[in-house]
Amino acid sequence: MQNVYDVLVERGFIEQATDEEEIRKLLESKSVTFYIGFDATADSLTAGHFLTIMAMKHMQNAGHRPIALLGGGTTMVGDPSGKSDMRKIMTKETIDHNAECFYKQLSKFIDFENGNALVVNNADWLLNLNYIEFLREVGAHFSVNRMLAAECYKQRMERGLTFFEFNYMIMQSYDFLKLNEMYGCELEMGGNDQWSNIIGGVELVRRKLGKPAYGLTFKLLTTSDGIKMGKTMKGAVWLDPAKTSPYEFYQYWRNIEDVKVEECLGLLTFLPMDEVRRLGRLQGADINIAKETLAFEITKIVHGEEEAVKARETARSFFGGAGDNEDIPTTTLDKLEGDSLSLADALVIAKLAPSKSEARRLIESGSVTVNNEKVTDRTAVIAADDLRAGVLLKKGKKFYHKLVL
Repeated sequence: MQNVYDVLVERGFIEQATDEEEIRKLLESKSVTFYIGFDATADSLTAGHFLTIMAMKHMQNAGHRPIALLGGGTTMVGDPSGKSDMRKIMTKETIDHNAECFYKQLSKFIDFENGNALVVNNADWLLNLNYIEFLREVGAHFSVNRMLAAECYKQRMERGLTFFEFNYMIMQSYDFLKLNEMYGCELEMGGNDQWSNIIGGVELVRRKLGKPAYGLTFKLLTTSDGIKMGKTMKGAVWLDPAKTSPYEFYQYWRNIEDVKVEECLGLLTFLPMDEVRRLGRLQGADINIAKETLAFEITKIVHGEEEAVKARETARSFFGGAGDNEDIPTTTLDKLEGDSLSLADALVIAKLAPSKSEARRLIESGSVTVNNEKVTDRTAVIAADDLRAGVLLKKGKKFYHKLVL
């Protein structure tokens, strides 16, 4: 059986590892308990988390035991990694609710039955720490000079890093120590922006317990310009269908850049790599076959095959000009001031434009259609009667939204 480390390398997951050969031998020799942390900053996981979940699933399929560590404690501080500003402070009640939502979503992908995987909350040991004792037992093992040089703090140093956030690396490192003591966890995994935090945990386990510990990071999903994928004009692409519909989820992956298709097929589907490479070689109009396969496979994993089929058929009906499928994203207006709604306002309400000025620019450029008819008059309005019947808005060739009064 192929070593899961080689599987992760072949599919494009791994960016950095504390000791590549040692980790590979470890994963080949026994069932390894590993952990990935999820700070509960929202009530749903996102497309960015999905790559991490896929790696966790590959590991579990190979016989290793995942720990999903919910950040009930660390979320109260907030990870400064990759952030230009301090995260918004959240209440414990909100964090607890978000953590429960995460667990329910993770349970769709990871088998937590019979101890095959564990879900743990770091609030259990972080919220009642004795501060002085913690500094003596853990803080003494961290060099401030090394911490300040860490990549995760560099962005914040220019704009101001609070002492509050400065503690985050020590807290995450302490998580690894606790999980090693409690469950024999030997490996921490996470996104590449977590490298400094992971190194801190590996070194803390080795120094405090004299045990081997390892860490590795996954590549981050980015566009060809280096911008994190998983964002749209509406905001994050969520795994919760109530926040991002299966159709919108499908369309996000259907519309990614051509140059990212093969990479995403390797990372975000379970298709054999021979098929991934075959699809990745398609060019010209044929690349749409690969994109449709990618969108279908990801949507099937996240939302189930039935929803994936519906999303694919909806997309095909729109590209074919039918445009009447009920699965199109829809906004229902509670009321209307007057007997019409400006098209610019409609585009903003439908989140097809971020502002009225941008909406007007889109209209004038010929990028907007209403019920399949192009509109270029920036002052155009939609009558109330039309809204009651349902109006289909389209931006460009790929973005649809229905408004109903």
